[in-house]
Amino acid sequence: MMVNAKWPAISGLVLGTVVLTRVLPASFAFDRPVHSCTAILLGAGGAVVALSRGLPQDQEQRRRKDGGQYDQLLPLNEVGQPHPSREPSPSREDVTHASSQRKLRIVFLTLVALICLRADLLRRVVDNAQCAGTHWTTWVPLVFGAWQYWFSRSLPQAKTTNDNEEHNGSSKLRKLATSAVAPVIATFAIALGGGLVLSAVRSPASTYICAASLPHRITVPWLQRVASILDIAILYYMDQLISSPGAKSALSTPNRFAVVGLALLVCAGFWLVVGGVYWYVQETGRIWLLTIPSVYLWSVMKLNVYIAFTLTCALQSVHHIGLFSTTVVTTCTSVLTASILAAWSNGHPFPTVYFGSAFCGIALLLIGAWLYLQTEATSAAHHNSRDDRLLRKVPAWFSAACIAIMFLWLGFWLCYHKEVAFHPIDMLLYQAEAAHEAFVAQSATSQTLAEAVQTYRERHNRLPPPGFDAWYEFATSRKSSIVDNFDSIHRDLLPFHALTPAEIRERTWNLIANPWNDAAGISIRAGKVAISPNVVPTHLWMLEGIVDMISKFADKLPDMDLAFNVNDECRVSVPYEHVERMRQVGARGKIPTNVDKTWTSVRGQQWKPIPDEPLHDSSLVEASWQPTFHRFGNIGCPPNSPARAERTWDTGSLCRSCAYPHSMGAFLSNWTTAGDVCHQPDLADLHGLYLSPAAFKASFELYPVFSQSKAGGFNDILYPSAWNYIDKAKYEPNQEHPDGSFAEKKSTLFWRGATSEGFSFHGNVGQWRGMARQRFVHLSSNINNSNPDQTLLVKSHRHPQNLEYKTFSIQQLSSFLATDVHFVDSIVRCAGRDCSDQEKEFYPLERPLDFQAHWQYKYLLDLDGAGFSGRFLPFLKSNSLPFKAALFREWWDDRVEAWVHFVPLDLRGQGLWATLAYFQGLYAKIGGVDVSVEAHHQEAERIARQGKEWAEQVLRKEDMEIYMFRLLLEWGRLTDDKRDNLGFVAG
Repeated sequence: MMVNAKWPAISGLVLGTVVLTRVLPASFAFDRPVHSCTAILLGAGGAVVALSRGLPQDQEQRRRKDGGQYDQLLPLNEVGQPHPSREPSPSREDVTHASSQRKLRIVFLTLVALICLRADLLRRVVDNAQCAGTHWTTWVPLVFGAWQYWFSRSLPQAKTTNDNEEHNGSSKLRKLATSAVAPVIATFAIALGGGLVLSAVRSPASTYICAASLPHRITVPWLQRVASILDIAILYYMDQLISSPGAKSALSTPNRFAVVGLALLVCAGFWLVVGGVYWYVQETGRIWLLTIPSVYLWSVMKLNVYIAFTLTCALQSVHHIGLFSTTVVTTCTSVLTASILAAWSNGHPFPTVYFGSAFCGIALLLIGAWLYLQTEATSAAHHNSRDDRLLRKVPAWFSAACIAIMFLWLGFWLCYHKEVAFHPIDMLLYQAEAAHEAFVAQSATSQTLAEAVQTYRERHNRLPPPGFDAWYEFATSRKSSIVDNFDSIHRDLLPFHALTPAEIRERTWNLIANPWNDAAGISIRAGKVAISPNVVPTHLWMLEGIVDMISKFADKLPDMDLAFNVNDECRVSVPYEHVERMRQVGARGKIPTNVDKTWTSVRGQQWKPIPDEPLHDSSLVEASWQPTFHRFGNIGCPPNSPARAERTWDTGSLCRSCAYPHSMGAFLSNWTTAGDVCHQPDLADLHGLYLSPAAFKASFELYPVFSQSKAGGFNDILYPSAWNYIDKAKYEPNQEHPDGSFAEKKSTLFWRGATSEGFSFHGNVGQWRGMARQRFVHLSSNINNSNPDQTLLVKSHRHPQNLEYKTFSIQQLSSFLATDVHFVDSIVRCAGRDCSDQEKEFYPLERPLDFQAHWQYKYLLDLDGAGFSGRFLPFLKSNSLPFKAALFREWWDDRVEAWVHFVPLDLRGQGLWATLAYFQGLYAKIGGVDVSVEAHHQEAERIARQGKEWAEQVLRKEDMEIYMFRLLLEWGRLTDDKRDNLGFVAG
């Protein structure tokens, strides 16, 4: 039975390795490594013990058992058995048996200790994956090959007879295959080839900070090396329990497997005890320890099944073909799977894949695998052995598979174009101009009120709201360039059609009546605008600015109450399954047969007054200083989207699949798509909103919260920010700080700001290392040479008319491309060692400067804070060129075009230096090689000019008022009991 199980076990091992190689990079299990290890050890241990129950007894063990001897790794006294006065003298077999049992107990305890230690090392490495170095896993078979070679030298060599076929045939090959050094040569080729191909196809390093001021840069690579040694030791001791002569003499086959399963269960028990102690000692960590997200639980359950299946197949393979052959099969399978997946998904010039090196690596790996199989087959033939060898001869299908794999990689190599004939930004500039012209053409097609009404009906399949004529007069009198395109309002309000007007009014009241909600109320009654009495004084400026804006047209609005978010962070995140049904309700717009042109007369009485005593009940959830992506940030995405189905836990590598949908090479190509989080699971670790927001109180229900900005997937209602309306950051050049022409400015990328994006408070987690502001400051500066190399698109040396991607250190780039990106004052929004760690990392901090001093620089970097950036509109109005990286989107998002009015950057930062080089130009000798990037000063000046002109045309205060007027008219209809019949008809 066991002999017949050899090939099913090997096949299962290959299948399990392929599956694990595919699913591990996107598993949620790595969010809680110790939790996951405990669960997996329990599952795998139980699976191995269950497997042992189905294995047959060995003949020798059956004889021993029949003779009265029992296999006992841990001897137990038999209850009730009399103790004779004189024990018989032990036989030599008994002494050998007892010695084997003592040795196996030591092996068992050592294995338990190693597995427990390995789980802790996994936690430490995963927590700081951004500092991880090269993996050593491909070298594991070589270690066992070298061990086997060393061990075989001390054994007498068996004599073999050579027949005529050997003399006349491939005698040299036979001689090599039968030599003791052959396995070492084979596994060296596998290790070298595997390392070469994985290095050639690996993703570029991410911008997640591996801090120079912290020890992880040194400790994590060393921990990886120690972990590899532990892996080898764990495999060795498992093999000792499964296949060693001592184990076979002391234990039956089922018991040998059961002992391995028991070791895994004991390790799981150890970590359960550690968890219990942690729960008892650390009161603050109890909620985290016991709160298990469903998505994590499901991911661990699936991974548990995969690992249990693969491990049981691996143990049976060790039993049949030995540990050495099992590691060879596993290593080759995992390397081939990982490399093919990486190559298949990356046919673009960026990131660079070195297919020449990869092809050589694959060739080496396959040659090594073939040589190893030839060695196994030759050895099996000489020893007439079937059971303990992988193969008796190398099958034809293996040779055919190797040839097919080589042709596949040759196809990858031939189809891959490392060079490009044009710069992607040239194409993006052209496409953006066309898109902007199309937007302008359809945004103001209406020349009369009647045409505007008709266009509204065609775009939204419903009539405009009452008062539309007043809005049209308001907009045209202020020379609005946009009359027809207010699709962002339509998108924001669409799901609210699924709520009744009474529900909307009730939810508005619930928000305003409880000051804890951080939602301030504004009421409109009989054309007068007033602030609710319970507003926090620190935010009065915001409410006063909103009142000032609404007062310009309040007499044209119906009575209503509005709830404004006084925090920077967005607030409403409704699960996709619910909000999509609500959108479908809103999309069923229809033209009423009996149109009512007037608001409900008693609207003012329908809004409940704010109570004197604050309401204490709230439907909002407090999640400040906590990770929010998988709880709030991604739930607005479809269930099968990458953001919900995958977890990009490796913070050290750029997520290529996350950037592809909105990128062209290293450059951001689609600003709108970049704002969609659903294909970007890596954003969970790349922004303060998701890592640890400073003030976050959100709802899973659709509450009517008006916010200044929001991230993709949130359902807040956007409105023009009071920050910009009252000029909290104003474009106001003066004699001391003039805004000269673009050519007169310093050719420097400039930014100053504070660490205000999120709150970092736990030294072992260090959320600040993933926040966008910290990452861009770190990326733009040469901080102790701790940044990974960056990619530029430079002139090709082989074909000067083409361009190719090359990598350079930031130390080299900063010598030729000017940046001045720093934090000011002191580190804020932090606690404990996270404050001092950041002070060390970003030292020296710069002094604050006059906001008007920005205009002396050509390139102005704009980054999110805790919410939107209040500087972008002033930047846009200047003669400088804004570079913008943002998660948050604002009211103007539809009307401003990336690459026409500003330069967009991916939030990951991978194209920052390449984009800067495109505009600044680079002509230098770096590392003894001439590097040339053509400057595009005219394109930079044109974008800066177009952004300024467009901002003066569509981002004026008048445009904010026009947008707000139309938004509140639409909101007025949504909150009116007659909304299904309300509408405006021209004429």
